[in-house]
Formats: sequence, structure tokens, C-alpha cells
Amino acid sequence: MIDNALLPKLNLRRAPAGYAIHWPDNANIHHMTLGKHPQHAKAMIHEHADGSVTTQTFGDVDRAATNLAAHLRGLGYGKGSKIALHTGNHPDTAIAHMAVCKLGAVAVTLSQLYGPDTLSHALNDCRAPVILTAPGARDALTNAPHLHHILSRDPAPGQHDLAAAMATDCADFAPDFGVADDPALLMYTSGSTGMPKGIIHAHRILAAYTPSINLFFNLSMDDSDAVFYSPSDWAWVGGLLDMLFPAWMAGRPIATTEARFNADQSYGFMARHAVTHTFLAPTAIKRLAQATPPPLALRVICTGGEALAAETLRWAERDLGVVVNEFYGMTEVNHLIGNCAALYPRKPGSMGRAYPGHDVRLVDGDGHQVGDDEPGEIVTRDDSPTRYVGYLNAPEKEAEMQLGPWLRTRDLAVRDGDGYFWYKGRSDDLIKSSGFRIGPAEVEECLLAHPAVAECAVIAKPDADRGHIVKAVIKLAAGATPDPALIATLQDHVRTRLAPYKAPREVTFVAGFAMTSSGKINRRALREAET
Repeated sequence: MIDNALLPKLNLRRAPAGYAIHWPDNANIHHMTLGKHPQHAKAMIHEHADGSVTTQTFGDVDRAATNLAAHLRGLGYGKGSKIALHTGNHPDTAIAHMAVCKLGAVAVTLSQLYGPDTLSHALNDCRAPVILTAPGARDALTNAPHLHHILSRDPAPGQHDLAAAMATDCADFAPDFGVADDPALLMYTSGSTGMPKGIIHAHRILAAYTPSINLFFNLSMDDSDAVFYSPSDWAWVGGLLDMLFPAWMAGRPIATTEARFNADQSYGFMARHAVTHTFLAPTAIKRLAQATPPPLALRVICTGGEALAAETLRWAERDLGVVVNEFYGMTEVNHLIGNCAALYPRKPGSMGRAYPGHDVRLVDGDGHQVGDDEPGEIVTRDDSPTRYVGYLNAPEKEAEMQLGPWLRTRDLAVRDGDGYFWYKGRSDDLIKSSGFRIGPAEVEECLLAHPAVAECAVIAKPDADRGHIVKAVIKLAAGATPDPALIATLQDHVRTRLAPYKAPREVTFVAGFAMTSSGKINRRALREAET
């Protein structure tokens, strides 16, 4: 067994197939991030809406977190308490996570993109008694009878002043840190298939992520000039566990803004703050490709959440001059498959290889392993190091995750003879047409390779003769004309590159897509519109 207690750059360069991920019993998110760095080192760069910038050191964060923890303890919260965080990509969120760690409490991560119904569902599901929220978001706090305390930067009558709680020194506070198996995070899924479900992770999750985080950041996290940034919501795995916490693991600053993502805004922000490392969803990378980049310090983009088209990868590496490493997993069990350009070559369009320390297989519906070049569902062992602790109040969901000794993903892929995985789509997205089984992901990637296509989603449309047909919903690139000639061109493009039966029989053009709150095209909404 190779010890990965150290930053695993050397270990991962020689990781054998038997590489094992492990951690000490006292592993704690605070100890792995804020608690391991000099107080004077820069921790956060926050660009305000008016363009002004506030910088905080690890010492500043530590003092504010201690003060907030003391205030929350004074309200009666401590070990095991559920503390809801609804403060967006603002320094308050990062400070609050450290305060929750100091209490031994559980952080309930809530997106500001949630509407009142979804927010109420989450708060009532976990019965959180206290919430930290932002002035502009607190109006969504309706129908939450379990809430006893609300902390806000601009408090309404009867609420607590969050800024004052962070600024009021408390010299005699004694932290009560949790250990590796203690619950640390309650994260609600994006809700693309119904109301969000609460997923519990223990403190060990960050230690379990450490090897793969270093791999998809291309073994360069500790570069002396590294600055991290992502527009991904800090309520989600991508923004929190793949960006904020990793930056602090490496002792490097995280740059943040509450501005909503668009290509020009993101380019400008990254240029102003010399961002070197970022996490971007594939859709965000596609949108960057539609704008003109300024000179950037950017070196590494890690990406995940949906398939990254080969053409998008080539554009980023050719036009931006960056390394792009894709990785795959899910909130329940993550970082299963991915790339690391520093260690092994990428195959454009592939998901990469199984990461060290993870046993990843492809199986049929009965749980039997399939051979190379045969499609199967991605599964991993049910004792995977990055697996969740469980669902909150949803034991039936845990049962659905099990397939014998495996944890299911409901994602389909093919593995080639070199061990690279190729994504084929969700099992419930699979298109069955005239006896053919068609994965929408490969059709989408083919369409995205055409210069007229900016974004697309491929879905099954019910059809009386064929069961279903392939339908493509397309947002065009600037300058492209949505006419019958282009439809025929795109159909022929898929027909000749993939196969005639995979060509979309119907093509619709749209100005844009509805997105899930985790930044993916909402294919469920598109499918429902057809049925």
C-alpha cells in the first residue's frame, strides 16, 4: 500500500494498479485546508459588484470562522447540528464552512438558484434550525417552520447580523472538530429528476479526493503563482469540493465573484486576477469558445458533469493554450475516471482512464462485466473510498444505487483496449429506434464538431413506427442560418461520420437552453416537452 498522506505528486507518478486511498482517523476538512497554512498567506480574492476587490489571508479567515463558530455556539448549536449555508460564491460561504468544522457541525449546502419551493423542500427535509443567507436571497425563505435563527449581512428585524458575528472577537472559543467518519456535508442534488435528495458526506471525503484532485489539476496545484477560480456554485461538488477546498488544500488563493457566468465576464475576471487553474462545466467551455479571449495566465482547466466534446477540447488547447483534464463521477461517488495530461496521453472525446485507487467496471443489466468495446453501465465497488455516507430520509434511493457488490451510476460507456472509457449517455436517455440502441452523447459530439453548431442536445422523440426517433435540438453558432439546407447538411454530417441510423430524423433550432442549477442542459425538460 502506497501512503498518500503527503501531496501525492511523486506517488501518483508511479502509482501501480494496487494504489490504495486511505486517511488518518482524525482527518477533518479544516485540518486539510485552513488549518495547515501560514496565517499570512493569501486565501481569498473577492471582486465586488462595483469592481472593488477585498483580499483576505488565512489568518483573516481563521479569525472570522472562530468568531462565527462562537456566535453559533452561543445560539445553542454544536456537534452534529445542521447549519444551512445559502450565501453563494461569497467569502461568507468559505468562512462559514470553516466555522461549521470548528463546531463539529454539518454544513447544509443550498444554492441561491433554488426557488422558494425547492429551498423550502430542502430546509424541511433536513429540518435545519439555522441558516446563513444573503440579503437578496432571504426573500425565498418561506414555509420553513423548523428555522429558529437567520443570519444575514443585512438583517431584517429579528435576524442576526452575520457580518457582526464574524467581526466580534471571541478569545476563549475551543473548537470541537469532527473526525474522518463524522458527517460534514449535506449536499442536495441538482434536482434534474425530481425534488433534490440530500446526500451526506463525511470529513474523509476530501482526503479521498486528494489523489484525483491532484491528477485533474495536472500535478500543478502547488505552483507558487497558482490562483484558483470557478463560476460553479459553491453549493455543489464542482464549486466546493473540486475548487474551493482544493485551492486551500494547496495553500493557494481562491478568486471569487457573485456575478453570473457569461463568456466575456469570465474572461475579464480571469485576466484581472491572473487565474491559472479553473473548473468549468463543458457547457461553460463551449460558451468561452464563442467569444474572443484576452491574454490569460490560465494553464489548467478541469471539467466534468457532462461529456466534453473532442472539438471543444481541441479548441481549448489550441486557442487558449491550456491543458484540459476531464473527470467523471457523481455526488454520491466521485472521481472514478479521468485524465491527467502530465502522466498519460489523452484521447480526445474519451473520459480518460480509471483513477488510481478506484475499481471501475462496465456491467450489463445483471451485473456481469462486459468486454472491451461493449457498452455497459459504469459501476464501482460499494466500498469505494469516495462513496457517500448515505441519503437523508431516502433509504429507497440507497437501494436503487446497489447492484450486488456494485454502486450504480446509470451512465453508459464503452472501454477500449487501452483502458480508456467513452461516454454513451444516461441509461434512461438511451434512444431505442427500430431495434437500434443509440447513445445521445456520441451524436451530440458529432454535431458539435460541425462549425455551425454552438450547443446541442439529442433526445428520443416518440414515434409510432420506430418506437422513437433521434431528435436534435441545436443552438447555432453566430452567422449560421437555420434553414432546411442546414438541417440536411447536419443530418448528412452525422450519417457519414457515425451511421445512417444515428442521424437525427428531426432537427429543431433554439435560441438557448434551459439549464439545471448545476450548469447542464436540462434534457429532462426537453424529453418531457416531446411526451
